[in-house]
Amino acid sequence: MSIAVLQQGIMDTIQDKGRYGFQHLGINPGGVMDRIAMAVANALTGNPPGEAVLELHFPAGKYLFEAPALIALSGGDFSAAINGLAVPMHKLLYVQAGAILTFEKLRSGARCYLAVRHGFSLTPWLGSYSTHLKVAQGGFNGRALRKGDKLPLRQSAQFTGDRHPETFPWTAATSHLYHQQGAVRILPGACWDILEASSQQQLTTGSFLIGPHSDRMGFRLNGTPLRTVRKEEQLSAGICRGAIQLLPDGQLIILMADHQTTGGYPVAAHVITADMPALAQYQPGQSLQFSVISGEAATTALWQQEKAVRYLQHASQLHLEKWLLPYELYRS
Repeated sequence: MSIAVLQQGIMDTIQDKGRYGFQHLGINPGGVMDRIAMAVANALTGNPPGEAVLELHFPAGKYLFEAPALIALSGGDFSAAINGLAVPMHKLLYVQAGAILTFEKLRSGARCYLAVRHGFSLTPWLGSYSTHLKVAQGGFNGRALRKGDKLPLRQSAQFTGDRHPETFPWTAATSHLYHQQGAVRILPGACWDILEASSQQQLTTGSFLIGPHSDRMGFRLNGTPLRTVRKEEQLSAGICRGAIQLLPDGQLIILMADHQTTGGYPVAAHVITADMPALAQYQPGQSLQFSVISGEAATTALWQQEKAVRYLQHASQLHLEKWLLPYELYRS
C-alpha cells in the first residue's frame, strides 16, 4: 500500500508546515516553499492544512500507485498525466491501483505539490515530517526520493460500488490566494537606514533577476549593486524566512525555507509573509521588483489570505461530505 518511485525527479521531497521551536539549537523550520499550494492540495483531499505533501521540482519523478488513492495537485503546473492522459490541477482525483503518474512539461511555476487523502505513513522528527536534507532527518529517510523508493500510505481508497468519478467535479480557485500585483511587497529591515538613498530607491524601483544558484535555502538576486553610507560590522543574529540580506558585493539574497538560523549580513528588508507563496513559484532567470508597504498593510494582507484559505477548506469539506463520504470505505 504505497506509491513507488519509477523514475527519480530532480528534487522530490516530503514537506509539511515545518518544525518550529528549535532554531536556538541550529535547526531551521524548513517545510514547504509554498504554504498556500500545500493548503489547497490538502483542502481538496480533506486533510488538515499542514498535512505532509510531496514537493516536486521539474523535472519531477514518475510514480506508480500500488494501491488506489485520492490525490490533488496544486502549485506549479507540470502537465501531470495519469497513464498518459492529462489530469487537471486543483481538483480531487481518484487514482486506481497500477496507475502511473508522470509530469510531462513545465507550464508555469517552480514547485508542484501532491497531497494524498489521509497522508503518508512516515515517522516525524521533532514534531514534523519535513525533510531536513543537511542532517538527513525527517521526510523519507531524511533525503530526496530516489528510484525504487516506496512511499507508504496511511490508508488506501476503497469505494462501495463503482459510483466514484475519476475526477471530481469541483475546482479550487487559487488566483485570489496569491499576490497578483507584480511587485513583491516588503517591509524595511533593521539595516534599511544604512543604505544610501540611491540604493533605497534602486531597491524599490529597480528590477532584479533571480540567479541560477537559487534554491530552497535562498534566492540570489542579480541587479545594480546596492551601497551603504558606512561600513558596519554586523553581529550574527537570528534570522527568518523572507529576510533580504545585503551581501558584501552589494547583491541581495532572499532567505527561503531552508535558510540558516543565524546570519551576520545586514538585513535590508523583509518580504511580507503573504507574498512568500507567490515568490516560491519564481524560477531562476525571472525578474522581480519590490515595493515597500506598512506593517498594518502587511498584517491585513496576511489576514485576508488566511481567511480565503479557510473559506476554501470549508467549501472543500462540504463537497467531500456530499460527493465522497456517503459511499467511500477506507481500509488500512
